Order: sequence, then C-alpha cells, then structure tokens
Amino acid sequence: MKQVSNFMSLLKAGVRLFFVLSVYFLYTNSSLAQLSPGDLSYAHAALEGMSNCTKCHVLGEKVSNEKCLACHKALKKQIDRQKGYHVSTDIRGKECTSCHSEHHGRKFQMIRFDKDNFKHALTGYDLLGAHEKLQCEKCHKAEFIGDKEIKKNKNTFLGLNTDCLNCHDDYHQKTLSTDCKQCHGFQKFKPAAAFNHDNAKFHLHGKHRDVECRLCHKTTTLNGKKFQEFSGIAFASCTNCHKDVHNNKFGQNCTKCHSEQSFHVIKSMSSFNHDQTNFKLENKHRDVECKKCHKTKFTDHIRHNRCTDCHNDYHKGQFTKQGVSPDCSECHSTAGFTSFSFSIEKHNSSGFKLEGAHLATPCFACHKKQEKWAFNNIGEKCADCHDDIHKSYIDKKYYPQAACKSCHTVDKWASINFDHAKTGYKLEGKHQNPTCRACHFETLANGQQLQRFGTLTGNCNECHNDKHFGQFEIDGKTDCMKCHDFNNWKAGKFDHSKTHFPLDGKHINVACSACHKEKQRGGTTFVQYKINKFRCENCH
Repeated sequence: MKQVSNFMSLLKAGVRLFFVLSVYFLYTNSSLAQLSPGDLSYAHAALEGMSNCTKCHVLGEKVSNEKCLACHKALKKQIDRQKGYHVSTDIRGKECTSCHSEHHGRKFQMIRFDKDNFKHALTGYDLLGAHEKLQCEKCHKAEFIGDKEIKKNKNTFLGLNTDCLNCHDDYHQKTLSTDCKQCHGFQKFKPAAAFNHDNAKFHLHGKHRDVECRLCHKTTTLNGKKFQEFSGIAFASCTNCHKDVHNNKFGQNCTKCHSEQSFHVIKSMSSFNHDQTNFKLENKHRDVECKKCHKTKFTDHIRHNRCTDCHNDYHKGQFTKQGVSPDCSECHSTAGFTSFSFSIEKHNSSGFKLEGAHLATPCFACHKKQEKWAFNNIGEKCADCHDDIHKSYIDKKYYPQAACKSCHTVDKWASINFDHAKTGYKLEGKHQNPTCRACHFETLANGQQLQRFGTLTGNCNECHNDKHFGQFEIDGKTDCMKCHDFNNWKAGKFDHSKTHFPLDGKHINVACSACHKEKQRGGTTFVQYKINKFRCENCH
C-alpha cells in the first residue's frame, strides 16, 4: 500500500509539471504572437491576458471606440458635451487607435504629440499672450484639477476649466469680480490694460486723471497677504481725500467754488450772493464770468427783462409773427440753449405731426441740415429728408410717387409692411424671418452694397451657398427643394429609398456620417453624398 501511495504522489507531481510546461510553451511559442503582438503599456497592464481581449477588442474586428470610451468616462463625458480637443475638426471622426495604439511594450507612450506645434485652440481654449509661452506642465497639473476621479490619473490633460482663478491666486480676495479679463490682459497683469476708471462709480476728471493710482488705492495687508484697496473707498465728499483748508467756514461742498480742473481757479465771487439782486442766477448763468455781463461797474444797471437784452436772436426772426418776435424763454431755459421746452404737443399742432420713430429723432436731424438751424419750409414728404435708395431698383408700381410708406412705417425704418406675395414669390417658413436686406442687398468686395430686387429669379443658390459642392446639380442648377423645405435646413423631404441605394435591414440604423464622409476639394470641406460604388466590399 505504501508503494501505491508513493506512485500516486509521483503521478500527481508529474501531472502538475506537465501543466506548467504546457502553459510555458503555450505562452512562448509563435502561435501566441499571432494573438498578442506585444505587451500592453503600463496604463493598460491590468488588461493583460487572453481572457481580457474582448474588453478592448470586438471578436473578429479591430479595437472599438465605444469600448475605449466605456473605460475613459471623463473623456466620453466631454465628447458627449461637444467640448474639447477630441471633438475638434482635426480629430472628430477618427478611430482612437489611429493616435493611441497598443501592444508596443510596457514603457510605450500612448499619448504623444509635438508640444511646440500643438494647436491649443482646437481644445476650445486659445493660448494668448503670456499663456502661449508657458510649458504645458505649468497648467496641466493635478492641483488645478477639480474632479477627484480625473485627478487620480497621471499625466492627464483633462479636468481643467478656463476660469482665471482656477490657476491664479485671487489677489483682490473676493473684493472685485472674479472675471479677471474685465481689467487684465493676457500679456501681463500689470498694468491692468483693460481697466477703464470711467466704468467705476467714481469717474476721473480734471486733475484727478494725473494722480497716481497708489495715492488713492493704498496697499495694505489682508488675511496675511499683500493687498491693494480698489473697492469700498469713500468718495461722497471731497474731504474724504482732501483736507479742508477752510476749516469748514464754507461748508463741505467744495464744488461750490472749486472745480476738478484746479483748486486755484475760482468759479465765481464766492462771497457774493447774486440771488439778493433782481436777477437770480440760475443754471448756465451761474457759470458766466462776471465781466461778461458787468462790462463796466458791478453796480451799473443792466437790462434783463428779455433774453434778447443780452443774447442775439439766433433764429434771425424765423418765429416772428405780425412783427412780434417771441422771447427765447418760450422755448429755451437757462439750463442751456441745447435744451428747450418746445413739446411734442406743440410740434403736432404745426404742419408736420411727429409719429413713430420721428418722436425719437433729434431736432437737429431735420432742422440743422446746413450750418444754421432752419424751421420754415424744410419739407413734409419722406423724400424731402430721406434719400430714395431704391430709385431705379424697385418697380414704381410697388411704391407710386416714391411714397416710402408703401413699405416702411414711421415706427421703425427696418419694420416693413410690404406684402411679398405681390411679387409672385411668397415668403414661407424661415424666409419670413430674415430682413429684406438679407436677400435684396449684396455687399461687394469693395464694400459697396448692390441692391437686388427685380433681378432675383427665386433660385435657392442666388442667396445660399451650395454646401454640397455641386453634387446635386442638374444642368448647372441645384434644386434644394427636392430635399429641403422652408422651415429648416434639415432634409425633411429626402427619401433614401429613391436613391440608387435604398436602405434596408441593418443599413436603416447606420448613422449617415458612417457612409457619407467629409471630403476636401480645393480647400473646401463638404460631405460626400453622391456615392457611385455600392458593392459590400466598398464599405465593409
């Protein structure tokens, strides 16, 4: 029995040795090389072994993009959102393996590209200014990645967002907008080239424009860091920054006497109250130099009952009726001659009633066409003020006597009430949305605009580019309406069963782009729809 037991032990040991040697020869002979052309890289080393092949490969086919993206979920999420480098025109539609091949050994780098000539704009973020000079590693590092899962990956280029503060410290410590581009440029942070102090609550005028920023915006320390104050600075009163040399003798409103042009220039005789006279100074009169009115002594009597006692009649008697000229104060005030009290109601009682856009038209547009203002006999018809730009382009039957109101309204020049069906070409679907200029005005190479009204025939290619590069031309013309309608550019009327290759079976579910690829001809990219070869091996 003991001999039998020893024999069985030797037999079992022999079987184990045979199995080990069989596995060894199996993994070292040439037949395995035909199945596995080489070791996987470190990134995919966990997928080594014949039992894992179908995790990347489809039996009988090459590596599947879908299987790649099933593992690379962060990249798939970005592609699904149509963002990033992999949806750019240079990469979209390519197989993953065309750039990232495998089985070249453990140390093989699957992600390789020319960093010096890489087109970063294809990622959706164009490198400008100083960004263009940085090494990739300055931005693409783990500490700038917010997604915890992506951060685990080594040497990844995913996970960054384009906010300035994603990479840069907030020097202003949340006291200003986080959109750094509102003030700073890409060349350098100082000076803030895009900042305009006129956009701040305190506008710089006069001598304030010459003051160094640091004199108002002090540099201090906040939260243990160097900090320059740009917000929360008091400016309601001059004395917030300036010392009151008059010790409050004249109140805190320095602007009563001084201006921002110079403290040494006095606006007027500050000690004299003109309101105590029979002529109260108001508005613009307060800014007039005393000697402009008081040409001799200040105590001499000055006529002041009518504006024309001091001012010339600028309108040269245009408003004189029955020998009597109205006083300027009937329309103007001391706030300035450019302001007036002549109301819309008064204008509508004249021979020309203001309506629509004319209500918003400034007076000078009609009444100051020349050097001087004119109020009499300036015209009442549209053509008296507006150029007839359609003259000789539009048939007179559509606007008899050059009456602009045949098409336009006084509410808005671009608002057209013309019935296009009268021309024999009824506007339908999306054609109802574009402005008239979109179809009837053509900008030439020299910038000149050419009007096209009677010359249009209604063919689609008169206005639209043939994106199909002449594939559907018949006798030199492309009839877009065979596939498209007026509602959108989708080929809603297209029926594949009427082509030379009707779709049936599995072909029905195949995406159009799988068969109809983008082509280039003469620098133009287009989709090839006309396919002349229909044998199975032409595609498969």
